[in-house]
Amino acid sequence: MTGSPASPSFRLAYVPGVTPGKWVRIWQERLPDVRLELIAVPAAEASDVLRAGDADAALVRLPVDRTVFSAIPLYTETTVVVVPKDHVVTAADEVSADDLADDVVLHPLDDVLDWEQPPGQPAFERPATTEDAVELVAAGIGLLVVPQSLARLHHRKDLTYRPLVDAPQSGVALAWPEDATTDLVEDFIGIVRGRTPNSTRGRTKPEPEPRPERKRTDQKAGGRKPTPGKTPRRGSGAARGSTGTQSTRRGKPRRRS
Repeated sequence: MTGSPASPSFRLAYVPGVTPGKWVRIWQERLPDVRLELIAVPAAEASDVLRAGDADAALVRLPVDRTVFSAIPLYTETTVVVVPKDHVVTAADEVSADDLADDVVLHPLDDVLDWEQPPGQPAFERPATTEDAVELVAAGIGLLVVPQSLARLHHRKDLTYRPLVDAPQSGVALAWPEDATTDLVEDFIGIVRGRTPNSTRGRTKPEPEPRPERKRTDQKAGGRKPTPGKTPRRGSGAARGSTGTQSTRRGKPRRRS
């Protein structure tokens, strides 16, 4: 309808290899009236998408600029080497960088691992993307070292992978502009941190309603009210000085005539 306010929405960007599905399902259960829009972005462009305001938050690979963004680390991935199924390293459960010393190891331009020096022999040319590098591995050109989620994302039947024990690892985090921590961002933070639906952390808690005063049945002063039909105890305030009551002194017994 023209002139009606736009329905609320939350825009979540995510980089290759990250699967936000479980958090999306929880969002849809808790906030069914708020549309969650997923935006797939290359890892190198995630920060630019947040800076431009094209997403409210993003699932990114660390590091991020902490002077601009707030970030909550979520998990750290295992690093693996992708190889042809008939490669010699497949005989082991895990490998080290020394095991790759004689192999060509591809280093794509969109690599997400913070290498000081990649293992193995450098390729003649760096592939543009991880996807291109996987194709080169299948062609027998070299090997590829990536986070395990990217090896799964680009899985091929003729390739496999093994954990690489002494390689850098990639951390995944939820990031958002520090000056744009909205209520919907707080809602998503609660979901990824496993908070219960009733949690109000991060939002303003409502003022508690005043409790009604309980009426007291006893008198505030003067002691308890005597029970109807019951004679007050001797010496009680209700009996002192009362008209028509017996004296507390006993007289002498009368002599019989």
